[in-house]
Amino acid sequence: MVDLTVVILTKNEEKNLEKCIQSFKGIAKHFVIIDSFSTDETLNIAESFGADVIQHKFENHAAQFNWGIANANITTTWTMKIDADEELTTELAEELDHKLDSLPQDVNGIILRRRVYFMGKWLRHGGKYPELLLRIFRTGHGMSEMKMMDEHLIINDGKVVTFDKDMIDNNNKDLEWWINKHNWYSNKEVLDCQMKADKQNAEETVSETTTSFQAKIKRFIKNHGYYSLPKFFRAHVYFIYRYYFRLGFLDGTEGKIYTFLQAYWYRFLVDAKMYECEKTGRKMEEQGELKK
Repeated sequence: MVDLTVVILTKNEEKNLEKCIQSFKGIAKHFVIIDSFSTDETLNIAESFGADVIQHKFENHAAQFNWGIANANITTTWTMKIDADEELTTELAEELDHKLDSLPQDVNGIILRRRVYFMGKWLRHGGKYPELLLRIFRTGHGMSEMKMMDEHLIINDGKVVTFDKDMIDNNNKDLEWWINKHNWYSNKEVLDCQMKADKQNAEETVSETTTSFQAKIKRFIKNHGYYSLPKFFRAHVYFIYRYYFRLGFLDGTEGKIYTFLQAYWYRFLVDAKMYECEKTGRKMEEQGELKK
C-alpha cells in the first residue's frame, strides 16, 4: 500500500465514483471526497469504500480543491487529485505501487499521462493523447492555481517526474450531460476572459511555477495564439487543425462527434457569448456549480 491520499471532488457522481475508487486496487491509504451536496447515491458509495466525506459549497474547481486539502487533515506523504470520471489503468496502479514511495526527497510532483474516452472510444488522435497532467504532489507542496478555467495543479519547489503508464478519463454520463456541462464551461471561459481583460486575474500562473510543460505550452498558445485570431474564424481554424492536421478523423464516428463539439461548437459558442456580452455591455456572472 502506498502512503497516498486520493482527493476526489464530487457532485452527483454515482455513475462514475465506484469505478474510480476501485481502479486503485487497494494501493491508496486514504480517500477524501469533497462533495458539493450530492442528491444521488454518491455519498453512500463513498462511505461504502471507507472514504472520508466532507461537504462544502462549490465556488469553482480550484477553490474547492484547495479548500479540501486545507481541511481534510491529510497526513500521508503524497496527495493525488483525480476526477470521479477518471480511473487508473492496472499498469498505472502497479507503477504507483512500485515507484511512489521510493522517489528521491527532492521530487515533489508527478505528471501522469491521460487517455480520453468519448462514447466509449479511446481518442488516440486529434491532439488528445497523451495529455500530460501534474496530478500527484508531496503533501504540503502543491495546490491548484486559482483560475476559472483550465486550472492546473502546481508546485512551487522541488522537481517533477513523469510516470510511464496511463490514467483514463471515461465519463459514463450521456451526451446531453456533456453538452450541458460545456454550455456551463462556456460561461466560465467568457468570465475568465473578461477578468483577464480587467486585469483581475493572474493570467500566466502556471508559467511561474512547476507543472506539466505541455500544460504551459497549451496555455501560451491559447492565450497568445488562438485568442489573437478573429472571433468565429478561430473556431473554424481550430477544428480543421484538430480534425485534419492532427488526424482526429482516424478516431471514427466518435472522433468526428467529439472534435466537432469540442473544437468547433464549444469554441464557437464561447465566441458567440463574448460577442453578446460586448454588444450588450453584459458582465458574465459567477457560475457556481453545474446544476445538472
